[in-house]
Amino acid sequence: MFKNIKNLFKSKNENSRAFRMEMAEKISNKIIKYTAERVDDVELVIGREGSISLRNGQIIVLSGGNIVMRTNVEDMHASELLSLDGVIITAPDLEQGGKERTIIAYYKYFR
Repeated sequence: MFKNIKNLFKSKNENSRAFRMEMAEKISNKIIKYTAERVDDVELVIGREGSISLRNGQIIVLSGGNIVMRTNVEDMHASELLSLDGVIITAPDLEQGGKERTIIAYYKYFR
């Protein structure tokens, strides 16, 4: 019942700080099967096995033993895939000097 009430008051404005923070909390602690980067409408696999973490107001995407992306929550635009199998994150990457990147992280399922 309380979950339904909470959903009524969720932020629906994708550009609001509250929505971005809710999305960051939702994708935090997800285990990743693989990560791809979208460049000129082509997806290139950039890492396998990893996780998404939320630390000190930043989203950190680890894949292939490396930090694939690190960005401030306030600067990111994130949306889940329609299949709910992953997330698309577009943001300036602090690991690459603030270059705007689009990363697709596909979740790993434990069944």
